[in-house]
Amino acid sequence: MKKNDAATQQGSTMRKWLLLFIMAYTAFVFNTTEFIPIGLMTNIAADFGITEAHASLLITVYAWFVAIMSLPLMLAVGRLNFRTVLLCVVAFFVVSHLLSAMATSFNQLLLARLGAATAHAIFWSIASPLAVHIAPEGKRQTALSMLVTGISLAIIAGMPLGRIIGLHLSWRATFVCIGAAALLAFVLFAFLFPPVPNNQNASVKSVPQLFKTPIIKGLYIFTFIAVAAHYTGYSYIEPFMKQVVGMADDMTTFTLILFGLAGIGASVLFSRYFDGRRRLFLYTVAAGIALMLFLMRFTAADPYVFMAHCMVWGLIFTMFNLVVEFEVIRNAPQATTVAVAIFSSIFNIGIGCGAVIGGAAQSRLPLKDIGFVGGVIAILSLLYVWRRLACRFNH
Repeated sequence: MKKNDAATQQGSTMRKWLLLFIMAYTAFVFNTTEFIPIGLMTNIAADFGITEAHASLLITVYAWFVAIMSLPLMLAVGRLNFRTVLLCVVAFFVVSHLLSAMATSFNQLLLARLGAATAHAIFWSIASPLAVHIAPEGKRQTALSMLVTGISLAIIAGMPLGRIIGLHLSWRATFVCIGAAALLAFVLFAFLFPPVPNNQNASVKSVPQLFKTPIIKGLYIFTFIAVAAHYTGYSYIEPFMKQVVGMADDMTTFTLILFGLAGIGASVLFSRYFDGRRRLFLYTVAAGIALMLFLMRFTAADPYVFMAHCMVWGLIFTMFNLVVEFEVIRNAPQATTVAVAIFSSIFNIGIGCGAVIGGAAQSRLPLKDIGFVGGVIAILSLLYVWRRLACRFNH
């Protein structure tokens, strides 16, 4: 009897790991599509007879839509069974990509992208809480790390692969392939994902309650300042590497891949060492973001030193994402999906603000000094952690 129970428990654990792997794969697909227009911008612009600046709306509108609509969309579906929401979201994502591939005008493509952004907003509101919920006992950090690994792989492999398909076939073929990859996720979820009861307090009333929780409010404020600081510098990392560091195109691309690859290392460190060191991790990521931004100008003196700099930077920023999101989930057990939806919105608003601040700095200061601007903002986030947030972490 005990052998049967042990076998049943082992089978249940293996099934949970399989489901987490599928979640990580889906995260890879969803994050690949968010930035894929960057690599296909020239082809899309040429196909529709528009400028690349006009075509960049495919990225900016997508990001702002996710920022604005994550919370309202989560509230709209917040009481449905998680399995139902997941299947509907992935199906909608597939259809949106098929419509993107068939678009006959830029406006049609933009509307189809908004469909994908809708799916993206809902998926990331439930993905992290769901992964933590289905994780084997004592493996919640590992579950979240697996999702972040999917994101890192999207940067490392998803974007370059999508660009290769677009260059050799067409940008439409890239969208078809992403849709097909999402269809595989849908089939796997349909056959393997069990009904997951939704016990979340996903209502409008839960929003003010979250902001009345000091640690949640503090995490949101820290997120906004730190993300804005990071993207003040990172939004212009490509021209910085070319014009200031003096890197060739191939070396620039390789360095960006290393930045994403370092995220996998962050996932491993987080899953193994975060428990019992919460406050240390919080201080490390806050100070690390500031340090990486301030050091940009100095490490730029040597391309290989700057390459190493970017690897450490990628590790620290991925670690920041893991620490803050896990703490949001940890401290909002009854309204996790709403809390994560707000986190996603604030994160995307921080991206937009950072890009705007970086653009303003670039037009007024030498490009080599852009890290100083981001660094000053990052110091504010470090001071906030020191004075307001760290004291709420018990260890």
